[in-house]
Amino acid sequence: MHRIRILSVLLLAGFIATVPSRAQIGKTVMVAAGSEVDHQLNDISAATDPAAKLKLIDAFSAAHPEGDLQILVDEQYVNYYLSAKQYDKVFEYGGKLFALDPDNLSNAVNMVRAANEKGDPDRLFAAGEKASGILQRFKAQPPPAGTSPDAWKAEQQQKLEAVKDNRDYIEQSLMSTAYQQKDAAKRAAFLVRYANLFPDSPNAGQALGAAAVTYQQAQNRPKMLETANSALEKDPDSLSMLLLLADDYSEKNEQLDKAEAYAKKAASLCDTAKKPEGVSDADWQKQINLQKGLAFSALGEINLQKKMNPAAVDSLTKAAPLLKSNAPMYARNQYRLGFAYLNVKNTAGAKQAFTDAASVDTPYKGPAQESLKRMATAKAPAKKAS
Repeated sequence: MHRIRILSVLLLAGFIATVPSRAQIGKTVMVAAGSEVDHQLNDISAATDPAAKLKLIDAFSAAHPEGDLQILVDEQYVNYYLSAKQYDKVFEYGGKLFALDPDNLSNAVNMVRAANEKGDPDRLFAAGEKASGILQRFKAQPPPAGTSPDAWKAEQQQKLEAVKDNRDYIEQSLMSTAYQQKDAAKRAAFLVRYANLFPDSPNAGQALGAAAVTYQQAQNRPKMLETANSALEKDPDSLSMLLLLADDYSEKNEQLDKAEAYAKKAASLCDTAKKPEGVSDADWQKQINLQKGLAFSALGEINLQKKMNPAAVDSLTKAAPLLKSNAPMYARNQYRLGFAYLNVKNTAGAKQAFTDAASVDTPYKGPAQESLKRMATAKAPAKKAS
């Protein structure tokens, strides 16, 4: 959506009054209807032959090298080269336009579109950064002289509503591009960058959560912890982040009290979570079961670390049926349960738990089989192996 800079005029009592567009963000360049500039711009707009249109733009640029009219010149070049899919030219003239009008939101939208179409994620995020800065500066602007705070607030809101489609387009472009990155580190970095550029967006928390999971998959624990905690600050009821941190802290035997609080809160949230639209009842129940199972399993591991073995048996036993649909999580839970049973002297329970852990093809199969062998040939260890 391009800002219209050719503005109508009202002829009243011999005076020419220009009427600015209420929706634009950036400099306003007034052009009187019927003026030479107006005719030149109309000729450019009406031209259908690309070569003829470019010649008219060149002539317009040569005729008006001065001041704010160069804003109109650069806008014409940006729009022309965007239609021609000459993206390097779009970036060239877009840069010139930003030098004259740093808060030109329409230009930022065009830069995003050009980077999207060219498939250039770095330029896309640079343009998104420009757009974010423009919006933040606009929101922070004090009322102009002679305008009351209430009237200015209403005008700001009106303009922000008018550019909502543009903002949505920019956000969706950045989010989509971030998710499409094959390199995990770059994908996570883009997601975090998006969340920082649009912190008030309802998608910001989702982006941080996805980045945290990506960092976990890339085995970058420091960045995972940093990002997950940032996501939790933004949304203290983020079920996925509560589970991620509870699971990580319990596995590493760190911050066990915090991990316990997170796991208990996650289990409670599972009981009140609302099914999203478009998700079947069966799929939703499977998801909730898995999440609640992970919460109980984390609690069981925390109890093991705290040597609260009866409580560990209770939590891990509750988790088992809920995790059955996920082989790795189920095997890990049963492996933990085997040690919890050994610690309360329940050999039969330990044997069954280790057998369950060994029954599925996961990284816990070998260790569970070794535990069963030790139980068969010697006295079982009194506590969980490191």
